[in-house]
Amino acid sequence: MTPQPPPSVRFACATDENDNLRGYLLAAAATTPDAPALVERAPDGGLRTFTYAQLESLVDAYADGLDRLGLDVGERVVVQSHHCSSAVAVLLACATLGLPFVPVAPDLPDERLALIVDSARPALFLQFGDDVRGRLPDTLGTGRFGDGGLRIDRSPRPGPRVRNGVTPTDPVYIIFTSGTTGRPKGVVMTHRGVLAFLRGVRRLGFVAPGDRVATTSPLQFDFSLVDTGMALGCGATIVPVPRDELGWPRRFLDFLTEADVSQVHGVPSIWRPVLRTAPAELGAMRSLRRIVYSGEEFPLPEMRRLSELLPRAQIVNGYGATESMAASLTAVPTPLPDTLERPSIGWAHPGAEMTLVDAAGRAVTEPGRTGEIYLRSPALFSGYWNDPEATAAALVPDPFQPASGQIVFRTGDLAYRGPQGELYFCGRVDSQVQVRGNRVELGEIERRLQQHEGVASAVVVLDERDDAEPVLSAFLVRADSAAGQAATAAAVRAFCAATLPSYMLPHGVHFVGDIPLTVNGKADRRALLAGVPR
Repeated sequence: MTPQPPPSVRFACATDENDNLRGYLLAAAATTPDAPALVERAPDGGLRTFTYAQLESLVDAYADGLDRLGLDVGERVVVQSHHCSSAVAVLLACATLGLPFVPVAPDLPDERLALIVDSARPALFLQFGDDVRGRLPDTLGTGRFGDGGLRIDRSPRPGPRVRNGVTPTDPVYIIFTSGTTGRPKGVVMTHRGVLAFLRGVRRLGFVAPGDRVATTSPLQFDFSLVDTGMALGCGATIVPVPRDELGWPRRFLDFLTEADVSQVHGVPSIWRPVLRTAPAELGAMRSLRRIVYSGEEFPLPEMRRLSELLPRAQIVNGYGATESMAASLTAVPTPLPDTLERPSIGWAHPGAEMTLVDAAGRAVTEPGRTGEIYLRSPALFSGYWNDPEATAAALVPDPFQPASGQIVFRTGDLAYRGPQGELYFCGRVDSQVQVRGNRVELGEIERRLQQHEGVASAVVVLDERDDAEPVLSAFLVRADSAAGQAATAAAVRAFCAATLPSYMLPHGVHFVGDIPLTVNGKADRRALLAGVPR
């Protein structure tokens, strides 16, 4: 057996800012230890602040407890929690020791958690708080963490430690997303990949020391890690919004005001109920200087309304996939031009490049012509967990220089160039469907629907029935206006018919109170279809 160094040696070689996520995000603990690192809702209902020195101390305490379990570099740890100080500290403690963390939501169904555990084969399952998750394998170590520290309920099975330290190429986390096979797909990110992304976006200057960044994404959604990394990596403050306040517009805004938040990150749909029920309160906010959105397109009528209410706030369009954390962050013009049809996703972040490729593998360079986005970046994922076939389909040889050995990410996203070379996202390769023999891009129909003054947002789904021809169904949220109240299915179909061919017209038009979302903040198309009478 390889002789093992004492824990202190392994700990020291893992915390270098240059090669470990923990070192990079806690660098401010050495320069501004008393600066606020995290602000959150306290158990007594007020707010509590963790300085960088306090957060580092909490990370070290968790890391010491984990290190005593004898886990080797590379062994996985599932972390079940909402976004909070203890969760951030546990994730960074795992990163310190080279234990890839697998974040999951507390309300994740047991069956899906079982699939993730079966795939990741973790050594340890940690959860925030005192509730114990059932139906876990007897072979899996379990524990709890929180204000009282780390408590191990069932120790993981010991094994030999064959690694002495953590390298930049080691996995730092695995995010499980929806897979086309029906099983969750694990995206593996390394320390080097995550730090390459964070250093690249840091150069864009969207976050600075003194900023307070509110994150609204659940912990298992990769953009919550983007939010945390952008804030802590710049010496700023991360502010997790409590899940039970996010869904109540006035409570949400009260929390942002109380925490003195300067920017908010999240999917566009978090603003819809605010715009409907609390526009005056939103417009009265003075500290809010920037809104970063990602995960889905921002309906243009809602974005215009948001910009009108917050004319001094900058809106930033975040584009990218879990496989690269993100690819670009692009400021939307302020004020929004009347002629704007969709905001640009701009150019890749510093250190990366997005190119367009046609179906024959040729470069698409001329403006207006659609191609698939290929991403060159040092921030690419290392692969899909235990799925070499899917990895080989996504990480492909450079189509322009295949002999070089360079690997690029084939995103599956479609875009076209604007007159200055900037990119405009226009759908997914896999969102192209066949309707009566015609190829249809669902995003094109959705954009047309959202141009109707009575429609706030729209999702179009191909409804495939066993006993009938597939049809297009549109699910619409009415605008909060007289036009919205007057909108009818017939009027919307007629509006679409003015520009779209007959085979692209929605067969069914359904008005809904809101668009249901998946745990990752995307439109839940299955849930929408489930409500359609058969």
